Amino acid sequence: MIQDILPKKFHNEFAHKEPSTDSRILSFRDGKAFYQEKEGEIQFISFGRIKTFFQTREGQSIPKYIYLFSVETQDYFLMDIAEDMIDGYEYHRMFETRRLHPKENVLAVATGWHLYGWYRDNRYCGRCAHKMVHDENLRMMKCPDCGNMVFPKIAPAVIVGVTNGDRILMTKYADREYKKYALIAGFTEIGETAEQTVEREVMEEVGLSVQNIRYYKSQPWGYDSNLLMGYFCDLAREREIHLDETELSLAEWVDYRDIPDDPEGLSLTREMMITFREQKKKEHGEQ
Repeated sequence: MIQDILPKKFHNEFAHKEPSTDSRILSFRDGKAFYQEKEGEIQFISFGRIKTFFQTREGQSIPKYIYLFSVETQDYFLMDIAEDMIDGYEYHRMFETRRLHPKENVLAVATGWHLYGWYRDNRYCGRCAHKMVHDENLRMMKCPDCGNMVFPKIAPAVIVGVTNGDRILMTKYADREYKKYALIAGFTEIGETAEQTVEREVMEEVGLSVQNIRYYKSQPWGYDSNLLMGYFCDLAREREIHLDETELSLAEWVDYRDIPDDPEGLSLTREMMITFREQKKKEHGEQ
């Protein structure tokens, strides 16, 4: 999945850092990320190139930056970069990063996008409307006037593999860029457990009851500011699928033999499909 970058390690601890020449710069705007692509590889611009660019332009200063995180010893900073500033680099749709490599760069751009959205949406206090400032000790925005504290937004959501014997319920989203097979998914609402979210979302999206809900694993998903929690469950009773067409364009039972491979290797959704397929192969004595 997107976070599986071993033997490299992702360091998200809060810290005050200044960029070095080799530090990487992330920049976002209008649903796009700033990088260059070479043979399917994401390449982020270095702080050294940014610094050289501004040193050759009298009267211009380097844009403000903020430390985000590190992968191993490689530091990443957030900065607003003009689109035509550096030859070879441009803004690409965030969705396109899913097909690229290496995986640690995909994780970096998705997590950077997550933090960028939070910083962008919390410039002013939601309580008193004064300008927010960065805290000195925590990854937090605070209001110097009323003391309001705002931490990064992380939205809990579930991914649900509904199974019925040798089949799993697979779906396709309505009106989204992602057109491949998915599973039932949805956000946890106020006052409910993740397991209750599983039951509610399955009923709302396809009109089915489930039982034997069991946790699989979780995943950060910075593309949508989510923490995804994967669950498998069994169909409680046979009945016709009633599709919520505002959420889904398709929902159908798929035999484990027909589950496609996962070339991306990024998402919890796709891993759960493959896990179900491989478990069924073992049950049936298949290689």
